[in-house]
Amino acid sequence: MDRQTKAIEDVYARRYQGFRGALAGIVGSHELAHDVVQESFARALKNRGDYRGDGALEAWIWKIALRVAFEMRGRPIEQALVDAFEPELPQPDRDDELATALRALSPRRRLVIFLRYVADLDYAEIARVCEISEGTVAATLAQARAALATSLNYANPGLHELREAE
Repeated sequence: MDRQTKAIEDVYARRYQGFRGALAGIVGSHELAHDVVQESFARALKNRGDYRGDGALEAWIWKIALRVAFEMRGRPIEQALVDAFEPELPQPDRDDELATALRALSPRRRLVIFLRYVADLDYAEIARVCEISEGTVAATLAQARAALATSLNYANPGLHELREAE
């Protein structure tokens, strides 16, 4: 087994649940998300020679996974990321007030929030997936959190501390 194959399998073993949970928000169910994860990692293995090593392997796989998820929804990823990225909260985690507040965000803000808090990617990985700078990631997250706080009427001092920490 070559080194890249092993590295991809390691990401799968460590992060399968995270991928499945996050992608369920795009495709609508954990069952479909399982299929997306399987297809994504199969593509990553097949195309492992395309990974140049200039960034996190997991971010490269996330890019593939998002493409597969949007293909499953019948939309090209480029259009979905620009026009209407609308992840849904999986049913066990469903909070209608939060879902409404998330839908009120711009597609870019929804995507960055999704990648940070659902997919658990760091700023560098989000920047790579979205092809934007880390500074843009930080600014977008700050703007999104502020908009969510306003929308959800949070007067929570902990939210300010959260924004300061990131």
